[in-house]
Amino acid sequence: MKFESLMLKGLFAACLLVCALTMGSMVFAKAPSSAQVIAHAAPAAAATLSG
Repeated sequence: MKFESLMLKGLFAACLLVCALTMGSMVFAKAPSSAQVIAHAAPAAAATLSG
């Protein structure tokens, strides 16, 4: 097998692994509770309203 073909197959495998891990983390991530979302958004809203 040529070196270039081996490198392309390795790159494909690495990209496939990264995509699978990213999709898995998005699918199995817990959604934040409403209280956490409000607490996170409150400082930004206050900064926007004050000036």
